[in-house]
Amino acid sequence: MGLKKIFPVIFVLISLSLIGSIYIQINWILTMLENKQEEFKHKLRDATNYVAQELVSQRSSPAGKVLRLKPGFFRPSDPFTTELMRVPTVAERYTVEDIGDKLRKAFNLVGMKNTRFEFSVSSDPGGSPLNIHPLELRSRNFLREILDTSNNFSVIMPLLAPENADASSTLPDELLVVVVPDYKKTVLGEMQVMIAGAIFFTLVIIAAFYVTVNALVRQKKLSEIKNDFINNMTHEFKTPLATISLAVDALRNEKVVQDRTKSEYFTGIIKEENKRMNKQVETILQASLLDRQEQQLNRKSLHAHVIIQEALENFELQLEGKGGRSELQLNAKDDQIFADEVHFTNIITNLIDNAVKYSKENLFIKITTHSTPKNLVIRIEDNGIGMSKETQRRIFEKFYRAHTGNLHNVKGFGLGLSYVKTIVEAHEGRIKVDSTIGKGTSFTLEFPLKLD
Repeated sequence: MGLKKIFPVIFVLISLSLIGSIYIQINWILTMLENKQEEFKHKLRDATNYVAQELVSQRSSPAGKVLRLKPGFFRPSDPFTTELMRVPTVAERYTVEDIGDKLRKAFNLVGMKNTRFEFSVSSDPGGSPLNIHPLELRSRNFLREILDTSNNFSVIMPLLAPENADASSTLPDELLVVVVPDYKKTVLGEMQVMIAGAIFFTLVIIAAFYVTVNALVRQKKLSEIKNDFINNMTHEFKTPLATISLAVDALRNEKVVQDRTKSEYFTGIIKEENKRMNKQVETILQASLLDRQEQQLNRKSLHAHVIIQEALENFELQLEGKGGRSELQLNAKDDQIFADEVHFTNIITNLIDNAVKYSKENLFIKITTHSTPKNLVIRIEDNGIGMSKETQRRIFEKFYRAHTGNLHNVKGFGLGLSYVKTIVEAHEGRIKVDSTIGKGTSFTLEFPLKLD
């Protein structure tokens, strides 16, 4: 199965795996969150109950024990005696700080060390357990937090009635109410390491998915480029080989052998086609050297205007054959650069050659230059078929060739502009392209001037 067919299958399988993994992670986190919230509520009840039992067990008379009087001295109607015999309430015996300390110690015991809480000790007049009035003792922010039932969680723990209470009474004298503000956020805080770990590894899986898909896409593109390159190379070599074969057959003809002029003509064809093949081989080898970064530049002081004029003159015959024309505007006051003459000539030649290849009727090529304090700027414009935005983004990729619509005579390996960009950057220069479909293309080159 080819990469083109197997790629969608791989993409779907990896996508399903990723979606399934994320779904399981989310459900695991939600389930864990529910369990942690229930565990938190259970711990809160245990801590509150522990403090309630401690408060009740320490109830006694104001002096620490029940006062015993001699017979005959007890007067039930005597207010002083009644008050003296009464067991004090929790709110009377303890301060806010005392109960707060007890709750904090209990919270520490059950593993809720840094949990914030508010509390109150109140009389229950016989209504609902939530009827906490009248308040006898409360922490500073208790009233505000008890009213927020959507975000906060509260526990109401009855304090047992004192020993001298009416035995028929089923109502507790006091209630201990503990409120934990924003308890869900507190639970999330306890789970933040696990949640962060789950998110991190999910992101790792997504990154791995992206890298895998990106590698597959690149491999698919490389496979297509390889096939295009092989097809182009076969075509480029097939034409000169066929021409050479025909020329050799002609030279075997006795009439041609006896005619010196015809012999020289066919010999010249063989030589030109051989040069053409050598040039194609050289292009491929040069691209290989650039890819391995083994290309050495023989840089020296050059006058760019001279090279530009010579390069354009070499295309005069092709321009005439297409009914085209050219224009030079060498306006740069300083055209002296420090560059490799061969490679710089190849850069200009490649760009002019592209303008000719991708031309239409009434071809017009315009080359202008100007200089800045540090750079020589060269602009090569044409009125050819132009390029789309997608092509402009990829035009400098190795082996990439722009779609030429109905033009079927455009030859090459797609190495020219990749080579141009590599050599320009090797000279510490820059290149950019600007094109509009149907209107033409312009390449702008910048090379550092040779400053003394």
